[in-house]
Amino acid sequence: MFLGEFQYKIDDKGRVPIPPRYRKELVDGLVVMPGPEKCLSAYTPEEWSKQAERITSASIAPSKLRRLSRALFATAFSLSLDGQGRIALPQQLRQYAGIDDEAVVVGANTCLELWNRDLWGAEKETSQDQVWQIIEGLEER
Repeated sequence: MFLGEFQYKIDDKGRVPIPPRYRKELVDGLVVMPGPEKCLSAYTPEEWSKQAERITSASIAPSKLRRLSRALFATAFSLSLDGQGRIALPQQLRQYAGIDDEAVVVGANTCLELWNRDLWGAEKETSQDQVWQIIEGLEER
């Protein structure tokens, strides 16, 4: 389970540190792809395999499955941590998420998310009330 929020500088080669507490979990690498709300989603290889299985076993029309597969798998990158616990984010992922010189690495349960600092601040601000409403709805069940 990934938890927490960590702010990092991006170096001139587009490398971002991964929080030290998660590096052992990611020793086999990670899969990073464009995520919702203009962030990047980073999965362990095992979790990525689970996501891929859900997609390929979904009961949707073959033409929609092909489009979905292209959209997801063509934009995903398999990355490895370097000796200092960093990943080099491909330019197209940095551009998608608006990550230039700083990134916020956010724990999101089964994955990590990488955010532009300003977009993350706006996301936290706008979603806070909704989160508590959702939690209260779950408690009522």
